[in-house]
Parts: sequence; structure tokens; C-alpha cells
Amino acid sequence: MSISFKVLTACPETGARLGLLETAHGNVETPAFMPVGTQGTVKGITVEELAELQTAMILGNCYHLYLRPGIEVIARAGGLHKLINWHGGILTDSGGFQIFSLGGMCRLDDGGVTFQSHIDGSTHYLTPERVTRLQNLLGSDIAMVLDQCPPYPSSREEMREAVERTSRWAWRCRQAHLRSDQALFAIVQGGVYPDLREISARDLVAMDFPGYAIGGLSVGEPKEEMYRTLEVTVPHLPAKKPRYLMGVGSPDALLEGVRRGIDLFDCVLPTRIARNGRVMTAGGYLTIRNAVYAADMSPLDRSCGCPVCRNYSRAYIRHLLNAGEVLGLRLTTYHNLYFLAQLMREIREALRQGNFARYYEANAPRLNKLFGGAV
Repeated sequence: MSISFKVLTACPETGARLGLLETAHGNVETPAFMPVGTQGTVKGITVEELAELQTAMILGNCYHLYLRPGIEVIARAGGLHKLINWHGGILTDSGGFQIFSLGGMCRLDDGGVTFQSHIDGSTHYLTPERVTRLQNLLGSDIAMVLDQCPPYPSSREEMREAVERTSRWAWRCRQAHLRSDQALFAIVQGGVYPDLREISARDLVAMDFPGYAIGGLSVGEPKEEMYRTLEVTVPHLPAKKPRYLMGVGSPDALLEGVRRGIDLFDCVLPTRIARNGRVMTAGGYLTIRNAVYAADMSPLDRSCGCPVCRNYSRAYIRHLLNAGEVLGLRLTTYHNLYFLAQLMREIREALRQGNFARYYEANAPRLNKLFGGAV
């Protein structure tokens, strides 16, 4: 089994849809947020806690896992699922985003990308074929093609070249992909240029991938540009296949993405800000390290039902963080992941009940006001 996807219901007033993604490691109700476990772990959280949070799918990163512990070690364990003892779904990114994030440490050519390891300085040449074979060995449920993700802003010519290279690389990944129990997703590029997004989508859809990601967003562009780009891109993607918006995880952007027809999301945001003592609440972001919370015995979020908010005070969590205790960042991480999981459950329920349009109208202004600015 690779994957199967079906749209269960759709909102007639918007592009939002409720779906079911079936994988060899369980079902994913969509729209869904996927926590990021770059190196085989969602930082600060155990797989048992992820299951407790009803997480259906997490992310791993092929590039980072290739560097350590090494694909051979993972293959010897029987694949990534077995190594990390995770029984849900796994999506592995190819390393294409690292072309963006590690820009000064990599060199591109038409054949592939040469990375200089951020760990020991060694050089590694990754081609579309090699990245695909590595993900075959990882055994993830969904693998991603190798793509080129240019920074924002990039010129039209730079973006055009990236779109063309991404299409060529996608075809090579398609030819190299061997596992029948793993789905290979393509990645639409094109920056904020509508015509390039259309060209990229058209090229990739013609190759008939099982699913399509929208990459190259949430890389510094204003959110209004991101939403506008989604609106001109999504209509060019197959309605019966899953759509995945890469790198987006703020509450406002999740709701806006769902409204525009996105099924899957991922982002390091909830776990990264948690490690810095910043949490998501019904009243917006809260920086728990601040001195004002030193004697505050209330929970992080009075309206939250997570175990952290039921059992621990702001004062205690602040003390843990400022004392450098690992438990502090574990508690803030758990809360943030619970907050987003609960938001996605509410969105799915609104779709299930046929009242997503009303839910959006009631919640979008508040979420955009509270979370729409800089983190």
C-alpha cells in the first residue's frame, strides 16, 4: 500500500475540505498539522506523548538523518519508524529546504547539490536519484522530491530557473522511486509569481504524482502575499489528491491555508518558540520568561484543557525555564502542540458539521489579530 486520499466533504463557500489520508501506518484526518522531527525526534517530546496528543503524522528530514545517525544505521534498524518506535505516519523532506536555509554551505548545479556539512565540514553531493533512494531506505510513508527553494525576494529569472530545475529534478526522482508502499510528493515552486506557479503546477501535475506540496512560501514574504499565492496555485492542483503547504504553523496561517484548500501543514514554529519560553494561548503569544509571571499561579492558558495547563502554573514553568531545567521547555512544547492540535480538531469538526464558513468568519479576525504579526 502506498497512500490513498479521499475528500469526505467540502465547504461550498470556500476551498476548505475534510479528507482522509490512509497510509501503511494509519490514517490521517485532514486538514492536519504535522509536528517536525527533523532528526528523528520532535524536540522535547516523546513518541508516547505525541500519540497522547493524537498526532497522526510527523516529519523527518532526509538530509539531517543522512548525516547522523546515517541511513545505514536506520536501515539496519528496519527503517525510521522502527528506529524511533513511532507507529504513526512519517513524511520525510528531501533536503531541498536546506538549499535555502544553508545557502552559504551548498552549491547547486543541474545534477544536484553539494552540501558542506554543518557538523564537520565534510562535503556531500546529493542528486535527485540519491535523495530518492535514501528516502526509500528510510521507509517513510511520504517522501518528497528534491527541489530548489529560492529565497524571498528573488528575481523572476532566478525563480524561473528554479522552477525549471525543480521540474527536471522531480522527473528524475519519479524515475528513481522504487517503493510501492511509499508515496512520492512533488513540490510546486515559483515564489510569488502567479504565472510561474501555474507553470510549475502544470509541469508537475502532468507527471502524475500521488500528492503535491506548495513550497517556497513562509520564507520571509508578507502573509498577504502567501495567501494570494495559494489562491492562484491551488486551483491548478488535482482536487482528488492531497495538498501540503510546507513550513506553515501559526494559528492564523493554518486557518487561512485551510480556507484555501490545503490539507497538510508542517512547521518548527510551535516547538522552536516553546524552547524560548513563548507559548500560544487564546489571548495570543505569551512570553513566559517575563518577570511579570514570577508569582503568577494561573495556568499558561485558562481556556486550555491540556495536562500542562491543568497541573502547572506560569510561575513554576517560568522558574524551570530560567533555571535551565529541561522540564520547562518540555511543558511549553507539549502545550503548544496541544494548542495547534486542538485548533485543527475544531476546524475538522466545523467541516464535518458543514459550518466551516461560519467558523472562519467567527475566528479568522481574532486569529489574524493575535497571531498575524511577527512572532
